[in-house]
Amino acid sequence: MTDTPDLERLERLEAALLTMPRLRREIFLAVRLDAMRYEDVARITGLSVRAVERQMARAIAHIGYHLRHGAAQPPRRWWYRRRGK
Repeated sequence: MTDTPDLERLERLEAALLTMPRLRREIFLAVRLDAMRYEDVARITGLSVRAVERQMARAIAHIGYHLRHGAAQPPRRWWYRRRGK
């Protein structure tokens, strides 16, 4: 296995980060790149630790979706389709 990064994967990761809400992106980068603890991020942002955990879960799911599917829009939820949104 080589140590060279997959350019397409990096582009998808960057696109995923750029399409994320600003606060979620900052929380994700603080935890993953700056190795901050959830408690520290919660104190700095004024959120609860649970809210930081939720934001991280949503960020990871968002990135995972973009790595698998690229820039394709996620499918609409069935309850949105039913209400015509």
